Amino acid sequence: MALIAVSGQPGCRFEEVARISAQRLGFELITESRLANLIEQELGAETVIPDRAHTPLMESIVAHLATEHHLVVCAEGADAISASFPGRLRAYVVAPDSVRVGNLMLDRRLERPAARKLLQEMEAAQKAARRRMLGRASTPAAGFDLILNAELLESEQMAGLIEHAVQSLGLPEHGFLSAAAEAQMQFRLRLRLARHGVSPPGHVKLPGRAFAHQSEEIFANLLDFYRIAWDYEPRSFPIQWDRDGKVSEAFTPDFYLPEFDLYVELTTMKQSLVTKKNRKIRLLRQLYPHINIQVFYQKDIENLIFKYGLAERTVKV
Repeated sequence: MALIAVSGQPGCRFEEVARISAQRLGFELITESRLANLIEQELGAETVIPDRAHTPLMESIVAHLATEHHLVVCAEGADAISASFPGRLRAYVVAPDSVRVGNLMLDRRLERPAARKLLQEMEAAQKAARRRMLGRASTPAAGFDLILNAELLESEQMAGLIEHAVQSLGLPEHGFLSAAAEAQMQFRLRLRLARHGVSPPGHVKLPGRAFAHQSEEIFANLLDFYRIAWDYEPRSFPIQWDRDGKVSEAFTPDFYLPEFDLYVELTTMKQSLVTKKNRKIRLLRQLYPHINIQVFYQKDIENLIFKYGLAERTVKV
């Protein structure tokens, strides 16, 4: 897949650069307004999005779109999209203040003093938004792959440089994001979103289940938090047979996540018992290589509990 993030200093017309780049490359353009509409469709108009949830939510939406499109994303914080996205290219447009003031005079039909004041307000607003969303007011130059100077380059020329970089790197040649890669990304992103309390309406929940351990209930609550469908101990896999061919030992993973075709096993036992369970998991993988299973050990579960604020009190696992 190809994912081109275009951003820049206020007054640099980087939105125009993004639009022209998308047209020349034949990519889908995701603007700030379109992203807001997609978020509203996903979560509902009444859902309040915490500032720190903005980036993982944007990544979640981008990951879904990337299974069918190459993308140009021009939205606040797009440069912070994770490096786990293959084919990512980040372009940043800069220019001296005089050029940016001049652009605002033409674009907004303002006199120079009013344009200069507007530029200061736009810069302050951009820094404040990035500080709320990303915890920092700006990104260092090393955080970008291309820095384009609008003092000498027109928007068409900058778009041409982006197009050349995309083609030189062969980004579209790898195809779109695979369904398996998207599923893995979505699982991680939804855990991050759950930490910020993002809970879309109509999320899946199976109340009243009897769990063997409190950690399983907490993990189920985490899955509920971001509408990740799950089944508890839905299937047992034979892993040992006696001489008569009867099953002598089986292994039953704790959870199955149908959306990701993923089994999850939680392990909070003593080390001696963990060793026995690891043996069963190795047998499972050998006998059923097509089965995807993720194991969470005691430390992993403790991190989930406290990182995502899932326990109202300290839970001993």
